Amino acid sequence: TNPTQAIPSIRESDPASTVISPGILTTAVTSSAAPQAGQSGFGSAVTSPPAEEETTTTLITTTTITTVHTPVQCNASLSGMEGIVESPDPLSSSSPFSPLECTYSITVYLGYGVEIQVKKVNLSKEESLTILELGGTAPELLANETLMSEGQVIRSSTNQVQIHYKSLKKANHGVFSFHYQAFLLSCSFPLSPESGGVTVTDIHPGGQAHFHCDPGFEVRGHEVATCLNSTRPKWSSPEPQCVAVSCGGWIRNATVGRILSPTLPSASNHSSGSNLSCHWLLEAKEGHRLHLHFERVALDEDNDKLIVRSGNSSTAPLLFDSDLDDIPERGFVSEGMFLYVELTADSSSIPLLLALRYEAFDGEHCYEPYLPHGNFSSSDITFPLGTVVTFSCSPGFVMEQGSGVMECVDPNDPHWNESEPVCRALCGGELTDPVGTVLSPDWPQSYSKGQDCVWQIHVSEDKRIELDIQILNIRHNDILTLFDGHDLTSHVIGQYLGSRERFRVVSGGSEVTIQFQSDPDDSTFILSQGFLIHYREVEPNDTCPALPQIEFGWSSSSHPSLVRGSVLTYQCQPGYDIVGSDIITCQWDLSWSNNPPTCVKIQQCPDPGEVVNGARSVHPESGFAVGTVVRFTCNQGYQLEGPNQISCHGRDTGMPKWSDRSPKCVLKYDPCPNPGVPDNGYQTLYKHSYQAGETLRFFCYEGYELIGEVIINCVPGHPSQWNSPPPFCKVSQSLEASHQMLSENIALAIILPIILVILLIGGIYMYYTKWQWKPLFWKSLSHTHSYSPITVESDFNNPLYEAGDTREYEVSI
Repeated sequence: TNPTQAIPSIRESDPASTVISPGILTTAVTSSAAPQAGQSGFGSAVTSPPAEEETTTTLITTTTITTVHTPVQCNASLSGMEGIVESPDPLSSSSPFSPLECTYSITVYLGYGVEIQVKKVNLSKEESLTILELGGTAPELLANETLMSEGQVIRSSTNQVQIHYKSLKKANHGVFSFHYQAFLLSCSFPLSPESGGVTVTDIHPGGQAHFHCDPGFEVRGHEVATCLNSTRPKWSSPEPQCVAVSCGGWIRNATVGRILSPTLPSASNHSSGSNLSCHWLLEAKEGHRLHLHFERVALDEDNDKLIVRSGNSSTAPLLFDSDLDDIPERGFVSEGMFLYVELTADSSSIPLLLALRYEAFDGEHCYEPYLPHGNFSSSDITFPLGTVVTFSCSPGFVMEQGSGVMECVDPNDPHWNESEPVCRALCGGELTDPVGTVLSPDWPQSYSKGQDCVWQIHVSEDKRIELDIQILNIRHNDILTLFDGHDLTSHVIGQYLGSRERFRVVSGGSEVTIQFQSDPDDSTFILSQGFLIHYREVEPNDTCPALPQIEFGWSSSSHPSLVRGSVLTYQCQPGYDIVGSDIITCQWDLSWSNNPPTCVKIQQCPDPGEVVNGARSVHPESGFAVGTVVRFTCNQGYQLEGPNQISCHGRDTGMPKWSDRSPKCVLKYDPCPNPGVPDNGYQTLYKHSYQAGETLRFFCYEGYELIGEVIINCVPGHPSQWNSPPPFCKVSQSLEASHQMLSENIALAIILPIILVILLIGGIYMYYTKWQWKPLFWKSLSHTHSYSPITVESDFNNPLYEAGDTREYEVSI
């Protein structure tokens, strides 16, 4: 299979699968003529018996094809080089009633990464969607729902990606759609070793990186590294180092090269302890001689020794002895085809430094001139007889000890009629050019003790001087001072010790004085690089350069113009954090004290803190980036008060925030049961049980008063208990007195009329019986009956009735 061929991922065919229905639809077609001979009808043909007119019935069979859309699976492992991942059908979940949780794993060929393009994403707060990169030391979050937008492209650096979707909703789930494809991964471009280089054929798997070193150095490590095809492509070996050629050796057929001091004293040819003894034998071709030039030499006068001889042994004629001679500014020429170099060193406080350049030349030419810190032009680059060479020094150096022009003379023994000049960085001087360079003494070699150098720079009267301090690496006991004027009494622009990164200084006038002093009594003197200063003439300006506005932030100035002493204060928009110094000052030299800061989008929520009497788990574990979920649990005997998990959500404006406050772990107690509702009363918010710390309030109906505590508290314990018994409702005393008075009034209202009626009736009775002497009741009947006489005590004694005589009385009470 071609690994670059596109293969659908989540489904090998279209999601609409084809199902053939077992049912057959049959249609009868009647034709008035028989088919011609050799003609076949569609389907099967049945011919009727011969008649005057033949009738043919043709049966057409139609197959019904039903297209069924299968639901998108909730979990899938995809291995195609291209495909689509879509939100799942809830019915595809293992349990449709539980939270929907799906995982899609995408794995492509080794050496390929996964590129995911977001086609659609629309999720609610109850849904989460994360994309993780697998195959490394730990899963790495590439994106989540808060960082996704339609059209966004997400790339992995490995061949494995996992998409995890979770929804707490039971219906109306969100939707998402991703398109993914594989892309070819590559190794990072290898770094070139110091004093060497690298050439790369290809940075994709199978490509190679070839390392090489400058003359005088050799590769320590693998010279060739191959980009390996793995989960995350990498080089087969780390970048090598270029180290000086081992201590000593025999260099045959020498042409052009360098002899360098070994990097370690444990070279192959050393004696006991940390002593070092190296011997080099340079051998040129027959008929050639050798020219040796000292590029850089730093030796301990008491412990190190360098000897150069014109020959092939330690007894050859002496050309140079460091114990007897000063370090030569010019080189040496051998008498024959050999040069013998011997270096011995003992442990010393000064690091050993040696760089010798050699070159072979034949008897008909002069050797190629060499001018450190300078250049030359020649009339013939092969330097035959009659060649003229002109020298010049680099900026900051002054030509000394030699002529600026020399010629190759003498046909019998070609040689230069003059020695090469020397370009040296002087201690002090007066500079009047509009552009120039100031170097520490003996640059690029280290300066010595007790230096006191003064440089004076003059430009046009209406101009200013910009000093570009590119390198500053001096000892802490040494001082570099910049004066804004023509002498050492002028205003000090700056005074510097030790090391500092590149910076610029602008003068207030047309003159600048530079003074450098090295401590003469420094007992811990070690080699130091020195300093390199470029200067140029600039237009006058009394303000610091204007600075651009920072993105997602703003600045406010203490002055209307950016004059010396002005202060700029920077602030960032909500949701952004300032990186760098928020306050910078315009200094005397019209340079800013710091670079402007930047405003970086805050992608993290603050630490929600640990939960007391509980624990938390953070996913993913590194930091609290947007999308991080923190889950909380409580120790035994405690329960959560608040949410059991919170998540960090990003916002378009403002910094990310947590979805809720962190919960607390409170003691877990048995609840208090409801003590019951009092008769003729009621409770607020009736519940079957109450948690520890909750309160319950009682009330009585009108006409009743509460006896006991109005509010009772559920006191925590095992079990929890109410702090007092429940109250009860009692009839109030005012109601009881009113009831008694009402009863008395009712009784009086009933009895008094009865008594009055009885008295009235008794009075009437007494009147008739005493004054009339007639019976009270008498009734005339149409037929005779015998009645017993009614006595006075009878309830029916009534004077309204009397035999044979009827009278009617009206009584008013």
